[in-house]
Amino acid sequence: MRVCLASTSPARLMLLRQAGIEPLTLAPDVDEDAVAAAAATERGSALAPEELVLMLGRAKAADVARRVAIDDPGFDGIVIGGDSMFALGGRVYGKPYTPEEATRRWTEMRGATGILHSGHSVFRVSPGREPVEATATAAASVTFADDVTDAEIAAYVASGEPLLVAGAFTVDSLGGAFITRVDGDPSTVVGMSLSTVRRLAAELGVVWTDLWNAGAES
Repeated sequence: MRVCLASTSPARLMLLRQAGIEPLTLAPDVDEDAVAAAAATERGSALAPEELVLMLGRAKAADVARRVAIDDPGFDGIVIGGDSMFALGGRVYGKPYTPEEATRRWTEMRGATGILHSGHSVFRVSPGREPVEATATAAASVTFADDVTDAEIAAYVASGEPLLVAGAFTVDSLGGAFITRVDGDPSTVVGMSLSTVRRLAAELGVVWTDLWNAGAES
């Protein structure tokens, strides 16, 4: 049973590897901003974060599942896609991209608690059959230390780590020292909820332990 991760996120790849799975990785060809804008236009308002991460996760997984089915007709396994966003004080944050925005966010997050929303899509892909999908969202609350100094924020931003991650923080690397509490599945904050992915795989008839392939080539 093979696994394809519809992402090039180092954090998501690390999570699967730690869970005994060495996946094939493919970058989805999805314009996230365009998908979000189209959905907001259709509805007439912005989507709630849990709706948006699920929509984007599904779009990414669907794109890669379609390509895998065409390019590798013998593929028998699952394709996993996901997306994450951080909500704090009524605002939703994706990746900050710039040092200025990351600094502003950390100044706001200091001493506060926010919610990390993660959308998950799993496609069962097998030869000669149409892919079948299962989806779910997961959430975890994150509380930041109230004594993080401006100098620490500047040093963290200068490391570059927070610029390309949802919410401008990590819990499993340099940012972990500034987080005092996580309520929910900790892997959700890292990049995706492993317990949620396991449940979705089971809904598609896939036994999680059958995916363990550490040391094998995907």
